[in-house]
Amino acid sequence: MEKSLKRNDNTDQLERMKFSFFPGCSLKASGHENTLSLLKFCDKVNVDLIELEDWNCCGSSSAHSIDHMVSQNLPMRNISLAPKGIPLMIACPSCLIRMKSMYLKIKKDKNLQKEYEALWQKPFDDELEIIHFFEIFDRISLKDYIYDPKGKLKNIKVAPYYGCMLSMPPELRLEKNYYGVMEKTLSKLGADMISYGYGARCCGTYLSAAKPKLAEKVVNEIVSKAMEAGAECLVTSCAMCHLNLEIRCTLKNPIPVLHFSELLSMALGVQDQKKWFPRHIVDPVPLLKKRGLIIS
Repeated sequence: MEKSLKRNDNTDQLERMKFSFFPGCSLKASGHENTLSLLKFCDKVNVDLIELEDWNCCGSSSAHSIDHMVSQNLPMRNISLAPKGIPLMIACPSCLIRMKSMYLKIKKDKNLQKEYEALWQKPFDDELEIIHFFEIFDRISLKDYIYDPKGKLKNIKVAPYYGCMLSMPPELRLEKNYYGVMEKTLSKLGADMISYGYGARCCGTYLSAAKPKLAEKVVNEIVSKAMEAGAECLVTSCAMCHLNLEIRCTLKNPIPVLHFSELLSMALGVQDQKKWFPRHIVDPVPLLKKRGLIIS
């Protein structure tokens, strides 16, 4: 696939963009294949991601509901690590909420700004742009990197799954509407997008430890509805949702769950799938071979 990929003649002349990058815990651990494919995709579209040095957990899993000071200081410290002059990109919806909510809170509260500056010994950057990975598509055109993009994903039937986090909290919801990005992008690359009514349903990640049976019920409902609608796979933009949709599904012969970044990378001819797919619980390789998206 890599060899047959045609690129526009002016691709090498396109200016490379730089973003600082906060991966977060999920993308570095259980969802590491998400990071690997994300980095490959970004490199293909002339985007350099510079990982924040010595970043820490954003606190989204539990700190925000247990200890106010810890929940404040964890994202604060990460914000203080972001270099000036370039956007900070975050791919994990949970991390985005913790980081951007904290940033907007500091920006609106002068007393909190003083606290921030005293704690981290640096001025608060009130011009820092914190963006989700989806916003990269406002800044690039895939047509600049692929001739005839329509045939790249070979009509694979995809059910998009966003989860609930990208719709909350209100200050973020009013600022950006991320729903529809996967449909718009993947359909341009030749995927058949399946509508099934459960793309924004919570998958129960935060219930997995306390009420696993309830999480199992929710996951089975999401996956079964996608299968009933004719989907061959689910594609998600959240590494935590991806993990939950796989480990909590008890259906017989469920469809595979792919990361958005994996499909994007394959469409651009990346051949690093052997590093990604062994980490999946439901093996996507048979489907992708059947569709001609991978050769071996």
